[in-house]
Amino acid sequence: MHSSTKVKADAQRLGFSLVGVCDASPPQGLGFTEKWIEAGFAAGMDYMGRSLPLRADLNTVLDGVRSVVVCGLEYGPERPEPSDGIRIARYALGRDYHKVLRKKLHQLGAFLSQEFPDARHRACVDSAPVFEREMANRAGLGWFGKNTMLINSQRGSWFLIGSLLTTVQLERDRPALGGCGTCRACIDACPTGAIVQLEGRWAIDSRTCISYLTIEHKGKLGDDKVQQMGELAFGCDICQEVCPFNQPRESQPLRARPGADPDLLSWRKWPSPEIVSEWSYEEWDIATRGSAVRRAGYDGLRRNARIVLRNRQL
Repeated sequence: MHSSTKVKADAQRLGFSLVGVCDASPPQGLGFTEKWIEAGFAAGMDYMGRSLPLRADLNTVLDGVRSVVVCGLEYGPERPEPSDGIRIARYALGRDYHKVLRKKLHQLGAFLSQEFPDARHRACVDSAPVFEREMANRAGLGWFGKNTMLINSQRGSWFLIGSLLTTVQLERDRPALGGCGTCRACIDACPTGAIVQLEGRWAIDSRTCISYLTIEHKGKLGDDKVQQMGELAFGCDICQEVCPFNQPRESQPLRARPGADPDLLSWRKWPSPEIVSEWSYEEWDIATRGSAVRRAGYDGLRRNARIVLRNRQL
């Protein structure tokens, strides 16, 4: 087993403020995810069920994998100045995080290749069939909050997760420990009641989650969902905004932290819902290039903008 000190130092050099290592053993959350899907909580995300056989064994992603280097990239808790533009979840305000994280993970893999020329690696960001949050917990980055977000006791939850699978056997970190206690802030603040219990654990019912409705859901939305979306046009930060672990402390005022990645802080200004709702395809294509907001699609983003307009008139 090799020391993980050098690879952690290089990850920090690349801008990752959180980094840890876990083994490549089968995920413990597979059974609960199956029950989550059976309960209908995956809504229209059929790919979740199709990917379960792949998620069950990391060797389907990288044959011979022995370790996972899990990295956290902060995007800062500061909210941009209020404007008349459509309201976007903070993680999507800068450059598409998939590209930002993947580039850094490839650079980290190149460093490992220098140290271990015969090793193989694979960078995984979000779309790969891996249980990233579980691996991040096992690598010591954070623990699961009631809103199912990964929370770091010192840094909160304003960070994105990327993983580098490698055939190198590295020193492992201890899993992170922590908990929400009796706090219900996120549960009480969720406009749609999407944070529910399943088999004695907290889970997200995607059928009522604003993030799912504004990004993944295709087609029309029922009137009950429309009103609950309020001003939100892409994603939702409410459960993170009310979390005590994300509240400013005297030593950490509410501003972009030094560890936050500049690409994720380069907030672009989005037009008003009046403009977005009338965009042509070409206008949407140009405006969403290099942005995670593109995930909502042309029809989806315009639909959301029309909903925001309707809610402003109520």
